[in-house]
Amino acid sequence: MFGGSTADPRMEKTIQLRSDEHRRLVFGPRDKHLRMVRDAFGVRLAARDADVHVIGTADSVRDVQTVLDELQRMADDGQAVGQREVQQIIDAVARSGRGPSLATIEVFVAGRPVRAQTAGQLAYCQAIAKNDLVFCIGPAGSGKTYLAVAMAVQALKRKQIKRIVLVRPAVEAGEKLGFLPGDIQAKVNPYLRPLLDALHDMMGFEQVRISTETDVIEIIPLAYMRGRTLNDAVIILDEAQNTTSTQMKMFLTRMGMRSKMIVTGDITQVDLPSGVRSGLVDAWEKLAGIDGIEFHQMTRADIVRHRLVQDIVNAYEHAERQAKERRPRSAPKPKTDGQDPP
Repeated sequence: MFGGSTADPRMEKTIQLRSDEHRRLVFGPRDKHLRMVRDAFGVRLAARDADVHVIGTADSVRDVQTVLDELQRMADDGQAVGQREVQQIIDAVARSGRGPSLATIEVFVAGRPVRAQTAGQLAYCQAIAKNDLVFCIGPAGSGKTYLAVAMAVQALKRKQIKRIVLVRPAVEAGEKLGFLPGDIQAKVNPYLRPLLDALHDMMGFEQVRISTETDVIEIIPLAYMRGRTLNDAVIILDEAQNTTSTQMKMFLTRMGMRSKMIVTGDITQVDLPSGVRSGLVDAWEKLAGIDGIEFHQMTRADIVRHRLVQDIVNAYEHAERQAKERRPRSAPKPKTDGQDPP
């Protein structure tokens, strides 16, 4: 049907799909999905009826089997299978040799399940489920914010909480909230776009609009948290690396009864003024060992965005290491406040 090439093929296997419907979803329009799998793992594929014949290294053939099994499982669940879903599964298998977690996070939008894509992401979701306060640091694209929102939406759908509160420090390139037009929500919306984008994925635009108008979902800058106590809520603090120690203490002490807090940030991207210590790093050190608080660190292996994101993160880390090696030994170490993991 179509083929590719691979050096030193060492294994052949025929994978039988379970039905014509499985074949349609796994192959994709004009065999697009199969071509994606072939190119990703460098195998040769031949497809006839419901059989897919795979030739490649033992590891690559095993990975193809895992991808096809996961696609068939999605078909069994009645889930939508498009290029985006196929690429997510390919990426997960390429990273860890296994598909995404089978545990689905329940959201409101039908046909768009949310799953942990890596072992690190799965451990993060489990930490949120088990603890009332979770700190998560990690690079861009590792899912720390998206999964936090997904877990909050699931708790709301299951009526375990009454509201979701999204919080972010308004620390940007010299701009202040007061210079932006509109009310408080309009002013802070640009800072909270990642959280809002995740909500729209999981709840739909209309439901998010209604929920924000009725305060089931609240969007608030960190500065407006002072003096409040939040019960029956999931409170997410995003970009927490840009809080000061005082702000972090103020935020954490807002937790009320039957509530959870999730604090996320990337300590390699601190935008605080020089010499100001990150409240995220400070809390990571001071609160270690307290029962009910879990600290989770994502790595480059957990990045699930476009493959270039991981390459970009690697390149910046490599440049930073080289800069440190070139720095004179006698020079005092600058106060980076979170450039290295705590």
